[in-house]
Amino acid sequence: MKAYQQGWTLRRRVAALLGVVLVLLLGLAAAEAAVAAKNRQNIDAVLLKTGPLRVQAQELMSVLLDQETAVRGYAVNGDRNDLVPYREGVQREQTLIASIRDLSADYPDVRRELGVVEQRTAQWRSQVAEPVIATTERSGPAAGQALITDQTRQQFDGIRGAVTTLQDEVLTVRKETADRVNATSNVLVVLLIIAALVVAVAGAVMLLSLDRILIRPLAGLVGQVREVAEGDYQHHIEGSGPPEFRRLADDIDLMRQKIAQELDEVRQARERIEWVNSQLQKQAEELTRSNRDLEQFAYVASHDLQEPLRKVASFCQLLQRRYAGQLDERADQYIAFAVDGAQRMQRLINDLLAFSRIGRLTTGFTEVDLNKVMGDVAGQTEAARQYADAELTWDEMPTIRGEEPLLTNLLVNLVSNSVKFRRPDVTPKVHVSARLVDGEWEISCRDNGIGIEPEFADKIFVIFQRLHSKDAYPGTGIGLAIVKKIVEYHGGRVWVDTDAEEGTTIRFTLPALEADIEAARAADEAAAAEQAEATEPVEGSTGDGASTGEGVEDAAPEVATQPDGPVREESPARADGHGTNGGMKETVG
Repeated sequence: MKAYQQGWTLRRRVAALLGVVLVLLLGLAAAEAAVAAKNRQNIDAVLLKTGPLRVQAQELMSVLLDQETAVRGYAVNGDRNDLVPYREGVQREQTLIASIRDLSADYPDVRRELGVVEQRTAQWRSQVAEPVIATTERSGPAAGQALITDQTRQQFDGIRGAVTTLQDEVLTVRKETADRVNATSNVLVVLLIIAALVVAVAGAVMLLSLDRILIRPLAGLVGQVREVAEGDYQHHIEGSGPPEFRRLADDIDLMRQKIAQELDEVRQARERIEWVNSQLQKQAEELTRSNRDLEQFAYVASHDLQEPLRKVASFCQLLQRRYAGQLDERADQYIAFAVDGAQRMQRLINDLLAFSRIGRLTTGFTEVDLNKVMGDVAGQTEAARQYADAELTWDEMPTIRGEEPLLTNLLVNLVSNSVKFRRPDVTPKVHVSARLVDGEWEISCRDNGIGIEPEFADKIFVIFQRLHSKDAYPGTGIGLAIVKKIVEYHGGRVWVDTDAEEGTTIRFTLPALEADIEAARAADEAAAAEQAEATEPVEGSTGDGASTGEGVEDAAPEVATQPDGPVREESPARADGHGTNGGMKETVG
């Protein structure tokens, strides 16, 4: 991290550059504001002070001339109407002098000249105008004219000179103010030019700085990353420029190292997988050869071994029939053992052949009606059921996809086992039912036989696994192994329901058709809608069972538990047929 602390960061550099530019622009803005205010003040002075001063000074000259002309006219004619311009001129003179005095508050020279004009005007009025008017009123025009002399004319010329001096002073002040306006305007223009130069220089410096501290390091980093992306995973990535870029380069290089390491691991794993695949291929070839050997063995077992075995069994039976009672009792027992062994060997070979053919000799899946299959099962187990006085019933069974011969063999084995493992002095009863659970048909074979202990529930599906001696219950111990293999071949699973209260219940699943799933879903939705309508409160109900929902518990679905899943519900339509004669029934006895 110490390496990253050397030098300014990109953010700090940009902030410093922008800060300097901002300070310069703010300073220039403040100066421009001050100059603009001064310029506006000077313009106001030109427009609102010096301009009106000039106009009023000219008007003052005109007013004084009107007064002098009115006095001369009155002295000639003696008509008092000639004094009206004089009286009005005096009033106008006072107004103009007051206005000029207010406007020239910031101009002492103008006020000084205005005082001179006031003084000389007052002297002329007191020494010339008023005496001429009074003499003319008293003695007539001739006497008044006698008072107007060259001296009085020179005195008025002094007034005229004073007003001219005042006008010149006003013009001087106006010119100075206008010069100041031009000066401030020029300064304002210069400041604007400087601001534009600052912005231009700052922009150029910003571009050069960004090219040096941002674009070049970033372009170099992009080039190095592109080399790595093109496959050079061993290329070390080095950063330059601000600390952020160097840190980013180190992070990318660390990521490159991880990717390179993972690629090495993937490459090694691929090599191991290829080696494993080669071994699996060899094992597959060995398995293929082994299967060919097993098929050859099955062929030999079904043909070559059967012939001598049948011969041994046939001749042993001939000995038993012809020489029975002619030899001693021990000889008859030995012959019986030989006959029984040969017959059991034949059954064992036939069962092994049947087990090996499952899934190997296939006719293809078709839609199979299990009701028809149950009819075939009833026919194939008729002899055993007659012997045991057994009763076979089944509910309405579904249609599924599978191989009919295998499914028939499956149910024949289950029904035969239920009849075989019966309780003494109890009429054997076997019931087969089906229900739809989560897109699968769960088929149950329930009997009232001797039952199976829970600890042996998984062992009975192992080939050659027997829970009883062959003397107690005959058989090869391969029937339930065939059942399991057929079920798994059809994509299902099989188990023993250990919660059965009596006898044995073996359950297995088979995939359901899409039409059955859709029909069950529609039925569930309709039932839910009916139940919702039934549970809605009815206005004006009396509280009896029909309006409060009594009896709903009676229609609760049957619940079954599977060993590898949660509690599942059986639809009432399927549950109604269990334990009754509402479905198919085959009774023998």
